[in-house]
Amino acid sequence: MPHHSWTFDVPAQVIDLHGHVNNVAYVQWMQDAAVRHTKAVSGDIAADSAGVIWVARSHEIEYLRPLFEGDTLRIETWIGDVQRATSERRYTFFCGDREVARGRTKWVCLDKVSGRPRAIPDDVIAAYQEDSK
Repeated sequence: MPHHSWTFDVPAQVIDLHGHVNNVAYVQWMQDAAVRHTKAVSGDIAADSAGVIWVARSHEIEYLRPLFEGDTLRIETWIGDVQRATSERRYTFFCGDREVARGRTKWVCLDKVSGRPRAIPDDVIAAYQEDSK
């Protein structure tokens, strides 16, 4: 599926005692990138219309190089594997042309009313198949 890109400068408030980005910031950025991508392709509207919500089941991050205050960070995100009621979102973090981290989140599609897992509606999947750059 098409990638979505988000670029910003690393702010001072995410720097830890070691002088580089705290690992917790990466999880927040993954969430923020997912929301930005979803809004860019109107996936939020498609999900709301279909009566579904998404919840995170797990996160995985592999750190390759540290990031520092003021570094320009680009996050590429896309939908990877899609199963009946789950989807895997992938992330690659770049500083310049260097990959500094990679991650993935397993998301579960839930029925908004019952809170139980539900097959991902075709309209929701279709929203992410369009190019969102």
